Amino acid sequence: MAAGIIFAAISGRTEALNTALFASAENSPKLILELCGMICLWTGLMKVAEKSGLVAWVGKLLGPVVRLIFPDVPRDNPAFFAILMNMSANLLGIGNAATPFGLKAMEHLQKLNNNSAAASPAMITFLALNTAGITLMPSLVIGLRVAAGSQAPTAIIGPTILASCIGTVFALVFDRLMRLIYYRR
Repeated sequence: MAAGIIFAAISGRTEALNTALFASAENSPKLILELCGMICLWTGLMKVAEKSGLVAWVGKLLGPVVRLIFPDVPRDNPAFFAILMNMSANLLGIGNAATPFGLKAMEHLQKLNNNSAAASPAMITFLALNTAGITLMPSLVIGLRVAAGSQAPTAIIGPTILASCIGTVFALVFDRLMRLIYYRR
């Protein structure tokens, strides 16, 4: 923001900056209300999916993958369930619903950690996976595109899946590579 203000002052475009600032300030309440509506819709759908067993079903599908990625986390530990729920919510593009599960997963992973002063390998892997996680339905971004008047708000689904898959694979490979380098020291 500071760079934009400085650039506008140097280039003599402060009037354009003021116009843009007032226009965005005028549109902000509308955008916030539209986003609140989208978040309420998707959070409600997530609750319905959770109550109907869809999230648990997705979790069962992800179970073997999670066991492979997190071999040190016991399957009957609450951390395993929280990781599954976090990944399921992220797959569905509902980051705000995934956050509580991510916090719970970290809390439970910390209880499994022998060294409370440092993050465990499982915690690091979870953080990398959560940050770069695969998203099949970027609902919040679609909501932003709808609010902005996009003609094709769902056109980002394919590129989002591709980019998030590449990011996830890279994060997991980099995590394993760094772990190998660390343990060889």
